[in-house]
Amino acid sequence: MTATLIWILVALVAIGVYLSWTAGRLDRLHVRMDAARAALDAQLLRRASVAQELATSGVLDPAASIVLYEAAHAARQAEEEQREVAESELSQALRAVFEDPAQVEAVREAPGGEEAARELAEAVRRVPMARRFHNDAVGAARRLREHRKVRWFRLAGHAPFPLAVEMDDEPPAALVERAS
Repeated sequence: MTATLIWILVALVAIGVYLSWTAGRLDRLHVRMDAARAALDAQLLRRASVAQELATSGVLDPAASIVLYEAAHAARQAEEEQREVAESELSQALRAVFEDPAQVEAVREAPGGEEAARELAEAVRRVPMARRFHNDAVGAARRLREHRKVRWFRLAGHAPFPLAVEMDDEPPAALVERAS
């Protein structure tokens, strides 16, 4: 009888340790996901800021400046629910403005344009990477949260279900090619 109780106690402790380890792993994934989201938000803000700065610099023609400024302003001011749409529209505006390599060269030839074009090229290149890191962290957290043991024992607590960021973040080819 005593040996049976000891084995039951050992099994319960082992299960408890395993569940605790799984909960800790899930918590670390949520922390990683939050850090990746903060990095993505920083890159999106940087891209919008650089685009807005370039639009107001007077280097671009007036029509391109207006398109770029409005898209960048909308991306910076968007509510969380509309953020992906606004960021996608900024990506489309950047591609529309910088689809012609001559436009990129015109920006580079203007005073201070070389640095502005380089900074914008870096910003548009970093956004897809930051989004990929975030979505990888979300995928890992989702896979773990879908396990039965996590659901049955409610190891995720009250944390919201992780959502991936789906947006158009393709950089303008003429801008990125020149910067490489």
